[in-house]
Amino acid sequence: MTTPTGKVICDITISADGYSAGLDQTEERPFGDDGGDGSGAGLHAWMFDTPDENRAEIDRLNTAGAFIMGRNMFGPVRGAWDRRWNGWWGGDPPFHAPVFVLTHHAREPQPMDGGTTYHFVTDGIVSALDRARTAAGGGEVTVLGGATTINQYLAAGLIHELRLHIAPLTLGAGTRLFEGVPPLRLEQLTARVASRVTHVTYRVST
Repeated sequence: MTTPTGKVICDITISADGYSAGLDQTEERPFGDDGGDGSGAGLHAWMFDTPDENRAEIDRLNTAGAFIMGRNMFGPVRGAWDRRWNGWWGGDPPFHAPVFVLTHHAREPQPMDGGTTYHFVTDGIVSALDRARTAAGGGEVTVLGGATTINQYLAAGLIHELRLHIAPLTLGAGTRLFEGVPPLRLEQLTARVASRVTHVTYRVST
């Protein structure tokens, strides 16, 4: 078991019925059947359409010392790395810290502008967390997603704090938070309602 240092946080936007993305995700439609054009504009309207109303939550998104994400969140490439894909976020990603990408296919680290370096981890979620904690130097580690990756960490009892941004829409199907996760005890720490989202933070107990 990993020895805890800084908090391990999940920070994710979900629909009112718990989905972080719809079915049939593609490179052109990374959020799949999301009720729009597949860009996630409805889910993330709180960030892009009303940023001033949600400034505190936006500013807190990328403040961790290191990050973890699943390969499906990193990009649409599947199987062996037969093309050079460096994430959805361009040459200067917003993380400005090490990002550990879970994958079954080895790849050399990819440094980007602004202090972000993608590290590709092939030996599982605990190894990724160990490496992220070392990189964070005792600071917080954020598990960004997608929901499938977060569910693995929740099921393993490795998430301390769950920050949910609940959009006022339903998707009906797709990638769902808490799928396959055993019962959890959640202590509500904060809740705030805005026009296009409800922000809720929970402390997680198993």
